Amino acid sequence: MTSSVVEKPSFLKSKVGGLPRAFWALWSGTLVNRLGTMVMPFTGVYLTQARGVSVAGAGLVMAVYGAGSLISQLLGGWLTDRIGRRATLSGGMLATAGAMLALGYSTSLAAIIGSMFVLGLVIDVYRPASNALVADLVSPVERPRAYGLLFWAINLGYAVGMTAGGWLAQLGFGWLFWIDAVSSVVFAVLVWRAVPETRAPERTSAGGFGVVLRDRVMVAFTLVVLGQALVYLQTVTMLPVAMIKQAGLSTGAFGAAMALNGVLIVVVQPLVSDWLGRLDAARTFALGLAVTGAGFALTAFVTDAVWLGVTIAVWTAGEIVTAGIAGTLVAALAPAHLRGRYSGLFGFAWSAAAVLAPLAGGALLDVGPKALWFTVGGIGLLSAVAMLALGPAIRRRALVPGL
Repeated sequence: MTSSVVEKPSFLKSKVGGLPRAFWALWSGTLVNRLGTMVMPFTGVYLTQARGVSVAGAGLVMAVYGAGSLISQLLGGWLTDRIGRRATLSGGMLATAGAMLALGYSTSLAAIIGSMFVLGLVIDVYRPASNALVADLVSPVERPRAYGLLFWAINLGYAVGMTAGGWLAQLGFGWLFWIDAVSSVVFAVLVWRAVPETRAPERTSAGGFGVVLRDRVMVAFTLVVLGQALVYLQTVTMLPVAMIKQAGLSTGAFGAAMALNGVLIVVVQPLVSDWLGRLDAARTFALGLAVTGAGFALTAFVTDAVWLGVTIAVWTAGEIVTAGIAGTLVAALAPAHLRGRYSGLFGFAWSAAAVLAPLAGGALLDVGPKALWFTVGGIGLLSAVAMLALGPAIRRRALVPGL
């Protein structure tokens, strides 16, 4: 009589094993691109310090960027379903590289505004394609882990990129634009060579954005995501301006403090992702939104880099709770032939916030830091309540066959 012992997979294998090679190519490209993402977190500082734009003017320029991004998400979703995931992602990254360099060498306000609009138009074209690729390549049961790994790669790159970007900005902002452009090209080439096309050609003409907009659960979830984005995008709009101009932090100190966000995610998320994935998605997402809102509300009391680090730790905890959930929900709600468009609507919420966050944030910051951060915190808490209310509909939808 013999017996066999099933070997328990190692911790590392349980976290990263079992996913297709094409996913890892997408993951690697995302990591490289995020390592080079140094311009956008310091755009407000670049405009006010290097180009002499006022705080209100900087908010307006960044809102122009957001206006381009509004079109970008919908265009990216349509292209993803129409011409394919790979072509949309690679083409968008190459266009982003060109727009980055154009912005870096723009000196007049008109040229800056034009470059920012083009950058907004192309920089997020890749997002619906990336989300659709994960849904196409990875089985439903593994999607939360896959989306979580992408989130982890983004923040691993963010931890390094923010630190390097803060110090390089002191040497000259030109370094940031060139590194960002090169990383975009690397992402484009890697995806084009190593990721297969997964679009189903026979279904490309079926449905459209009208189908997405008639999906009430998806539309309601997108509105919740809009609230989340309005809160989080303060990290790349008004938070740098407030901390550097009003709290007196250097770009290096601010970059080092912000790197804590990425470091905490890189260290903590893999330890808790399995447990969080077993919880109810709607309630978990709501909890993360509430914690994030509370963290930003505490920013009203920041006077130095240490206290800034404390608030970053709080809202980072909220990020960790929500990691991977949003993408998984979108993939579950979307028919396979409309995954690009569903992801485009999801991304549209972030693009809309890119317009609204700097406009509202700049106006509130002119009133005072407390006006800004208490309002932002309130939006986070309101979004959490809305997510709880939406939970029953999401749970019913999850029972529908084929989702």
